[in-house]
Amino acid sequence: MDLLLDPGSWAILAATGFIAGFIDAVAGGGGLLSIPALLTIGIPPHTALGTNKLAASFGSSMAAFTYYRKQFFTPKFWYHASIATFIGAVIGTFVVYLIDNQWLEKWLPLFIIAVALYTLLKPNAMGCPTYEPPVKAPSKFKQWRQGLPLGFYDGFAGPATGAFWTISSVSQYKLPVLNSCGLARAMTLISNLTSLSVFLVLGQVNLMVGLSMGLCMMLGSFIGARTAIKFGVPFIRPLFISIVILIAINLAWGAWA
Repeated sequence: MDLLLDPGSWAILAATGFIAGFIDAVAGGGGLLSIPALLTIGIPPHTALGTNKLAASFGSSMAAFTYYRKQFFTPKFWYHASIATFIGAVIGTFVVYLIDNQWLEKWLPLFIIAVALYTLLKPNAMGCPTYEPPVKAPSKFKQWRQGLPLGFYDGFAGPATGAFWTISSVSQYKLPVLNSCGLARAMTLISNLTSLSVFLVLGQVNLMVGLSMGLCMMLGSFIGARTAIKFGVPFIRPLFISIVILIAINLAWGAWA
């Protein structure tokens, strides 16, 4: 797809990519900014989704690597979650082309609002000081129970996938919040790459725009992950709740207005 952009449009994409990468590394939900920006410059909806997956893959890879280097993510413990996420994302990406997802558009904002309320009202929703990093791989069943539906959801829809990963990991495995963030970024990288592969096959990716925005997302993700690691829960929790609420409002406006 040929798309000629003026310097102002490139500047908007660069700034949006950086901010989206920062937000994604901390709380998830960077697509709330990046997808509208892509649509604004004239990229068709399906191509905008595919292009965003390319850019988001750069951001999530940097965030996942940063959490890994700081020892908040141990890949060998999450083998089954990775496979389950991959399979779920493959199924979800293909299913979205086969069925009408208007019902999801209507009800998804309510689910995301529930996540925000849960985080706001439950004291240990983002972890507590007694939670310890895992010293061995969690049960296979729990990993498949979490990875398969969340991988499917990211392939099928996507908004707030990182938030769902973070909250469910704290709840299910009693992980500290930074370990949950590391797991969330690694698993969303897998589902992003999986969906991206399908969009590439379908010819729904603008490579130039996706690569350019992706580099800016990488920088934003690097700074965002390091900021989250430095300041911890007092920084992550309010940003997380704010982003989740904004995602819900954005989706509700599009579905119900």
